[in-house]
Amino acid sequence: MSYYSERLSGERLRRCYELAPPRVRRHLLAEIDHVLERVRPGDAVLELGCGYGRVALELARRAGRVIGIDTATESIALAREIAGGGSTCEFLEMDAVALAFPDDTFDATVCVQNGICAFRVDAARLLREAARVTKPGGKVLLSSYAAGFWEHRLRWFEIQADHGLLGPIDREATGDQTIACLDGFRSGAMSPEGFDRLCRGLCLPCLVEEVDGSSLFCEVEVPAPGGECNR
Repeated sequence: MSYYSERLSGERLRRCYELAPPRVRRHLLAEIDHVLERVRPGDAVLELGCGYGRVALELARRAGRVIGIDTATESIALAREIAGGGSTCEFLEMDAVALAFPDDTFDATVCVQNGICAFRVDAARLLREAARVTKPGGKVLLSSYAAGFWEHRLRWFEIQADHGLLGPIDREATGDQTIACLDGFRSGAMSPEGFDRLCRGLCLPCLVEEVDGSSLFCEVEVPAPGGECNR
């Protein structure tokens, strides 16, 4: 079980975002806008680590169909409640590194808010599964935190800890783009070089760019089967 499944799901997770200070709120909106610009009307979109549906419900404004998956039962239940009847969003309890979808199902697969690090799973396995369920020519979008956003990110997590949503910040273990708490929470961040190595290791072409001075996005265009690999 992950930290988010056991300790930070449902209403507790929603409270974390409600407590975000203004600069972090801008960052969160910029991430959504960046993804929306890459989603076409009618697209089938998968979101990995959807939580209570904060991003998926926004993506549904443009996409034809959105499925959000998460391992946290409470978060999935809250997402379904918020979506209500008639929504084009579907929320399923599922592991991002063992997706129960056929190959080439989605036009885009999205994993934002540093899920690549926060999930605490093998990053290569996560990206491989995301690419597998995405159609050739479709996109996989992953985001982490930009290095220059560190002070805003740390302050946000301090606020969460002050409200008892996370354990106290472990000051000795926190630094160098990693936030650690005394209750076992730990999350680093990907660098541009880290994203590049990850993609090259899987023979996936990628574009890495900074967005809003707060996010680092890795955009992978899924190649057709049998394409040439130049590592």
